[in-house]
Amino acid sequence: MKKLAIVVAGGPAPGINSVIGAATIRARLAGVEVIGLQDGFKWLAEGDTSHIIPLTIEDTSRIHFRGGSYIGISRANPTRSPEHLQRTLDGLDKLDVGMLITVGGDGTATLAQIISEKTRGRIRVVHVPKTIDNDIDLPDDTSTFGFQTARHVGVEIVKNLMVDAKTTSRWYFVVAQGRKAGHLALAIGKAVGATVTLIPEEFRGKKVPFATVVDLLAGSVIKRQAYGRADGIALLAEGLADCIDPEDLARHTELPRDHMGNLHVADVQLGEVLEKGVKARLAQFGLKATLIPKYIGYEVRCADPIPFDMEYTRDLGHCAARYIIEGGTEAVVSMINGRFVAIPFEQMKDPATGRPRVRMVDVDSDRYRIARSFMLRLKRDDFSRPEELARFAKVTQLTPEAFREQFFHLVKDEPEVAVDIGLALAAKPKRGGPSEGTDKSDAGPPVS
Repeated sequence: MKKLAIVVAGGPAPGINSVIGAATIRARLAGVEVIGLQDGFKWLAEGDTSHIIPLTIEDTSRIHFRGGSYIGISRANPTRSPEHLQRTLDGLDKLDVGMLITVGGDGTATLAQIISEKTRGRIRVVHVPKTIDNDIDLPDDTSTFGFQTARHVGVEIVKNLMVDAKTTSRWYFVVAQGRKAGHLALAIGKAVGATVTLIPEEFRGKKVPFATVVDLLAGSVIKRQAYGRADGIALLAEGLADCIDPEDLARHTELPRDHMGNLHVADVQLGEVLEKGVKARLAQFGLKATLIPKYIGYEVRCADPIPFDMEYTRDLGHCAARYIIEGGTEAVVSMINGRFVAIPFEQMKDPATGRPRVRMVDVDSDRYRIARSFMLRLKRDDFSRPEELARFAKVTQLTPEAFREQFFHLVKDEPEVAVDIGLALAAKPKRGGPSEGTDKSDAGPPVS
């Protein structure tokens, strides 16, 4: 029987080593030789087959406790040129590889399918989906591996920032990884009870002015100050940068352009840009606030996996090895409600892009609506309650009518009735100012 190779590509995620270890153990018990391709496809794409690690049960049986990747990782993409792809295919043949387990995100899944197609079945390929962004469209809202650990570690970081924010009377703008979807930012923000969380999905695919995002944050700061609090935590998904009209964004920060003149918003320092914008907006009303940008991403990608991800990824590794040894190929490995499911590559594709579908946060779900109900942000109901409107107007030294003119654009498309009324979450307002992340005007139980 030919060898089984394991390769990890893309960015790190907690649980990679659990996949490697479990797949190795399952394959070796079946008498299959296992090798690890070091540093993703980097060396094979260059025609170098010497960077190989033999994988044994003895070497891998305890690596599942640790983060990182035992065999390294890289973003090298052999499909960037026909020559690199051919060298990769030739290298796999030279190494006598007949089975390949790829561990990575949507780009790696696409590459896995290309390798399978190019070798015409000579090499069986299965893919284990990995991303802390949780944006791979697995059935039944199943998490991608590493997401739960990333949330857990992110929550611990933000908990400490919340204490610091209250102690020092400052705001933290915490930018969480999520290049397209806001799953991680929302999950962290909802768990800790952040003051406000902004994700790309709330704009429903529309480009918005830079001033809209600035006003959303400034509105939360103003509302917070109206209740006597100078501190707060805003969770921001990094994908928000893609929601802002690029030409508008370019007026507030320098953006790199490609040879065609197109803007590259992925390199925007979102926290700093919004900090500057919100400070300037508040200054228009004579208000000051200490705003500190922070980023969550690299701190959580190589964290030791929590037990959930350890168990989950060992199951994935075991099933990947078993499935491919038994003849399976061209499938994404998943565990759905405790059962192994092999999802064909074609079934995961978005017909419009030819790449795996991206799973976005469902902003019409009860999960998101509950999260919104806890956020301290300007809401439509605020503008229909004279006492609230007067409270906010006083902070900004405006008349209630002028405050409405400045900020009503944020809520004009919201429903007349609070989004959580149908969830039976309505309650009488409590006396005093709202707690961290809980909006007095919006019905939810208090949080500490």
